[in-house]
Amino acid sequence: MAQKETAQRILDAAEALFSEKGFAETSLRNITTKAGVNLAAVNYHFGSKKSLIQAIFARYLTPFSEQFSDQLDIIELRKNTPDQLLKLLVITLNKSGLENPEKFGVFMRLLGLAYSQGQGHLRKFLTSEYGEVFSRYMKEINRVTPELTPMERFWRIHFMLGAAVFTMSSVDSLMAMAEHDLGTETDVKGVISQLMPFLATGLMANV
Repeated sequence: MAQKETAQRILDAAEALFSEKGFAETSLRNITTKAGVNLAAVNYHFGSKKSLIQAIFARYLTPFSEQFSDQLDIIELRKNTPDQLLKLLVITLNKSGLENPEKFGVFMRLLGLAYSQGQGHLRKFLTSEYGEVFSRYMKEINRVTPELTPMERFWRIHFMLGAAVFTMSSVDSLMAMAEHDLGTETDVKGVISQLMPFLATGLMANV
């Protein structure tokens, strides 16, 4: 088996198990069994369980952050609104391949687990690898919300993140529910188009 294929199988197995069972509940033995490899292969390609978790996030966030940086180069030259800044995320998702419902749902479940299961190493990794581009984005958020105090802005951003993680981590189920209850089919873009105005209104509530 080619080395690249082996690493891919390990990543695929770990991603599926982490999103289903959680980081703490998934052992390296679980991962090697599902991937059909031995522990030496995991150690060779990733070195540790923490590094494996980081590699899973990197394969989503590296293409996303590259596209995000390109989009920020454009918007930093103009006057923006909160709604436009949120739409920027949608544009970036569409350009980086995360518009696939299954893929997007898995990533959002992993993101939610990163917050709920205390993966301190992961937060350090994300800050180190992607902190610059997201700091640029937060600078724009700060610029369009001067009426908010730092505390208000902090909580609203995290409430927005919580709503987004909940919605998009269960996007398949929500689309099925919408079809059953409303008799209309939708897709990820349709769900996001409903979510974005809600988030923008929450960010600017009573301002």
